[in-house]
Amino acid sequence: MRLAVDKVKKLCAERGVSLAALLREAEVSRNAYYTLSRKPSVLPRSIRALASGLGVKPSTFLEERDSPSEDARLLIGQIDRIERFHRIHDRDNVRHTLLLLREKPIDRLRRALTRGQRPDIH
Repeated sequence: MRLAVDKVKKLCAERGVSLAALLREAEVSRNAYYTLSRKPSVLPRSIRALASGLGVKPSTFLEERDSPSEDARLLIGQIDRIERFHRIHDRDNVRHTLLLLREKPIDRLRRALTRGQRPDIH
């Protein structure tokens, strides 16, 4: 598995962050990033050997899962970054918005339509 440099650049552009700012925030040196970008595989040799021994792709048995505490830490980091660039007074509103943006748009739309069809009980 190679580092998809084009995808990194595209994601940076979508989020309005320069590559240099991303590397600085992630505490990854430019040298380390460009070294990884030139490697034929960023996976450790042991992972590739296990996959080869099983006759599967390494991605078959790799999973990406954040613990709830790691997920909360990342969310708080996002809120802090937004707060640094914009004078936000309601962190809970930002948190709620970020959580909604993690959902698929169709799911958000369905929930809103369902909520809109309920009779007003107040």
